[in-house]
Amino acid sequence: MDGHTVIFTADGEIHAQQIRSFLEANQIACVFRGEALRNVHGFTIDGLGKVDIYVADEDAGRARALLARAEAGDLQLPEDREVEG
Repeated sequence: MDGHTVIFTADGEIHAQQIRSFLEANQIACVFRGEALRNVHGFTIDGLGKVDIYVADEDAGRARALLARAEAGDLQLPEDREVEG
C-alpha cells in the first residue's frame, strides 16, 4: 500500500478492532489487510487470520510509540483511582 506502513500485526479480527479503536481514539486512521479467514472465525490458528494494520507513513512513528506505551502499561489508570461520572 503506497503511502502506508504496517505498524502492527494483530491475532485476528477482535484484536485488530481493539488496536483500531485505540489508534482512532488518538486521531490515527488505519486500514487492515490480512487473511480472509479472520472474517469467518475471528481468531487465528497457526497464523491464519493474522491482520496487518497500516497507518499513513507520517503517522507510523507516533502509532508505534503509542502502542509501545500501551504495551508497557504507561497508559493505564491506577487501580485505586475513582472514575468520576
